[in-house]
Amino acid sequence: MTKKCLLVLAIAAGVCGWPDSGRAAEPQQSEPVLLRYKFKPGETIRWEVTHRARVRTSVSGTTQTVETVTASTKAWRVLEVQPDGTATFLHIVENVDMRHQISGCQEVRYNSRTDKQAPLGFEDVAKAVGVPLSRVTLDCRGKVITRDRKPLKALAQNEGDITIPMPEEPIAVGHTWSFPHEVEVVGNNGVISRIKTLQRFKLLSVQTGVATISVSTQVLTPVSDPALESQLMQLATSGTVRFDVDAGRILSQQMELDKQVVGFRGPASSVHYVTRFTEQLLPASPGDRQQVQLSYTQLAPKP
Repeated sequence: MTKKCLLVLAIAAGVCGWPDSGRAAEPQQSEPVLLRYKFKPGETIRWEVTHRARVRTSVSGTTQTVETVTASTKAWRVLEVQPDGTATFLHIVENVDMRHQISGCQEVRYNSRTDKQAPLGFEDVAKAVGVPLSRVTLDCRGKVITRDRKPLKALAQNEGDITIPMPEEPIAVGHTWSFPHEVEVVGNNGVISRIKTLQRFKLLSVQTGVATISVSTQVLTPVSDPALESQLMQLATSGTVRFDVDAGRILSQQMELDKQVVGFRGPASSVHYVTRFTEQLLPASPGDRQQVQLSYTQLAPKP
């Protein structure tokens, strides 16, 4: 696992938030609920994101441990909302505080709020802070209709879903649903393989207007090459999401992974990947509507 890969993982995106104080009447757990995302034109939705990763790699008797801790503020600045609930917004990382350490080396830190210049290896991360990374159109079920990305090296090529997709129909507690994905991985021989995966979701409970959903990812394509497994294991996260049924947004989520692969670079090699990813919605700030207009100008083509 390279330092560059860890930096990419550390600023990749997700969703969550605080519940609104005013709510409609609480549905009983036995009653089906309709899970839909809801947006308002001009609003800015922010999340506090924390990503912790520890990668221990052993090759031919040499072991290296890389630890990365990232705290950031992610924002969706809503530009417009259609009558059917489809919303267009700008995805921005407003700030980032990163700590990166390789065993036997001095720790490197970067805080976009206090550091005028990024240390070596963090330049692409610094360029991705405070600017629109993508312009996304999302329907009310969480399906990405369009996504225009800014060409920055710090952005992952396969970002995947920007939020969890919701089922079409109202569902009751215990209901499960799933969505297929396909990812590309490269083996040690340089051959690109297309791997099918399946995201599984289950509605665990609905209490005080908050739906708790379990999330897991399963690799469907049989994989026997440890080199491919070492890349795919980053997808095998599992955890829970808390969704505000009335407000129509994710309140919080926590995803975890603890997996080891042996033989990814020959018989005497192994990689152990441990990560925890959490998000929490933040209160709205004054002046958000003005920021939306400024951000839109940054992405608009020059005359």
